[in-house]
Amino acid sequence: MAGLAASYLQRLRRRDFVAGAALIDGRWIASEQKDVVVDPATGDEIAEVARCSAADVTLAIQAAERSFAAWRELMPAARGAILGAWASLMRKHSEELAILVTSEQGKPLAEARCEIAYGATFLDWFAAEGERAYGEMIPSHKVDSLLQVRMQPIGVAAAITPWNFPVAMITRKAAAALAAGCPIIVKPAPETPLSALAVARLAEEAGVPPGVFQVIVGDPIELSAPLLRDTRIRALSFTGSTQVGRLLLQGAAQSVKKVSLELGGHAPFLVFDDVDVDKAVTGAMAAKFATSGQDCLAANRIYVQRGIYRAFLEAFTAAMVKLKAGHGLKPATDIGPMTKLSVANKCRAQINDAVKKGARVISAKQDESLGPNFVLPALLSEVTEDMLIGHEETFGPIAAVLPFDSEDEVVARANSSEMGLAGYVYTDSLRRALRLSEQIECGMLGINTASFTGPPIPFGGWKQSGLGREGSRHGLAEYMELKYVCFGDLAA
Repeated sequence: MAGLAASYLQRLRRRDFVAGAALIDGRWIASEQKDVVVDPATGDEIAEVARCSAADVTLAIQAAERSFAAWRELMPAARGAILGAWASLMRKHSEELAILVTSEQGKPLAEARCEIAYGATFLDWFAAEGERAYGEMIPSHKVDSLLQVRMQPIGVAAAITPWNFPVAMITRKAAAALAAGCPIIVKPAPETPLSALAVARLAEEAGVPPGVFQVIVGDPIELSAPLLRDTRIRALSFTGSTQVGRLLLQGAAQSVKKVSLELGGHAPFLVFDDVDVDKAVTGAMAAKFATSGQDCLAANRIYVQRGIYRAFLEAFTAAMVKLKAGHGLKPATDIGPMTKLSVANKCRAQINDAVKKGARVISAKQDESLGPNFVLPALLSEVTEDMLIGHEETFGPIAAVLPFDSEDEVVARANSSEMGLAGYVYTDSLRRALRLSEQIECGMLGINTASFTGPPIPFGGWKQSGLGREGSRHGLAEYMELKYVCFGDLAA
């Protein structure tokens, strides 16, 4: 191996972080069949990982089923102590985990460090929330009866996680499942298995028992099929594209699994002419270019009221051209490569389509040649909804700016998408902010802020952006079932 990422990985103190074995039933499983992990910035091979088979999935399900009873019976505080120890180990090894994330995903190292810290907060939060899986008492409608509702763990869970946040999406799902008393099997994206396997090693060291947290790696279709088919898997959580989410939902329906889906976004970002332009530009930059634009919360349609449209374009351009694209392990990098070539090609196709239909494009300059996975930050103005970028999710550093005239008009345009994950509104009018907080059709809305996620909030979308919620008490409920109990004949 050669290249910048390989050299960083070779210097890791924890050499076992790149061993490439899957974790099944407390054992690290190697395989004669291997998958190659590459640095998306260069295409260089940086590691090999075991390729699990459908038979390995069956072994993992059996182990999870065996471990369920003991894990469920463990007191919530004891489960929480293990989750807390896991979080502490993540923080202890945060730099090595961040290097893994950048090496296989591509995001700038500073952002990878933030992801590790963010991921650890879910372990801490659910460590405490597991003790608050409250039921309820119902005033009885029957004589001499007592009515009770309990929350109980649903059983073995499975999680299929994405490549854009390869650590945080695992801990957000696994922490909730484990806190609820459920074992979980994680299948990470094939592009980013090293992060998942390293986190699994720390889970083992924190005291998570064999079979309670397992990681299988390999072909997504081959490994997903038995997870969908097996009736012992009671809950499935997926983060990824709407297209794949539909297929998983269809497959899970055959065994009526409880399914939570965090799917595609096409977030509108509304800027009204009563707001300070610089404040709006700062928010739009953050909402557009985090994770090099590879974020389901990214501002995909930036609607700017016509009175400040030109001023916004000028200020946004001035900020955007300062962004530097490059290898995520280089300190000056703001924008890393797209993790997959197909994502970069989609960005280029959207730009070409928009230009053909009348959009103007301004691209950031670059002082070095970069590989095919790189897309330079770009601003498209005079965008309309009939352009690809106007009605398809953009998973890259391409900002589409659309002018609007009235509030009613822009609300209708913002709500015209079948996606409804997140939205943003910038206005100095409290009345307008309150109105739009009711009218914008999405699961999460930021008013005058681009930062609103975290463990206490219910993360999820409306319409074809998903089902269920992650984080918060609602995220814990995704791994629990309600049981109603009626105690009768109490007077006897």
